[in-house]
Amino acid sequence: MGRRWRDGAGRLVVDRGDGTPLTLPLELAVSYRARTKGLLGRDSINGAMLLSPASGVHTFRMRMPIDVAYLDRRLRVIAVRTMHPGRLGRPRLRARHVLEAEAGAMAGWGVAAGVRVRVETEAEAGLPR
Repeated sequence: MGRRWRDGAGRLVVDRGDGTPLTLPLELAVSYRARTKGLLGRDSINGAMLLSPASGVHTFRMRMPIDVAYLDRRLRVIAVRTMHPGRLGRPRLRARHVLEAEAGAMAGWGVAAGVRVRVETEAEAGLPR
């Protein structure tokens, strides 16, 4: 799709299929350094974190279980898995991005295989820098 994101804040818009999209806080981790750090050393997250590009993750040295959604290049969810600390997730063949959130959050948001999400950056969402 040719997008170029930068590390920082944004919004995740989940198209739940009922005509009422859900908007959530999003952290973008697109640089090598930001992707490598991810959620390491944190006890919680407000919203979700998008790692891009990424096709798999691990939870070594994590303090909390997380939900992981694998997204294709069109931001459609391929699979969602809950991972406990100290695990290595299998890379997904078609995955181009990975979305992480606290365990159990994605089910509540309606994020499941086949659902499409949208990313709004700081500029698009009108967020302060």
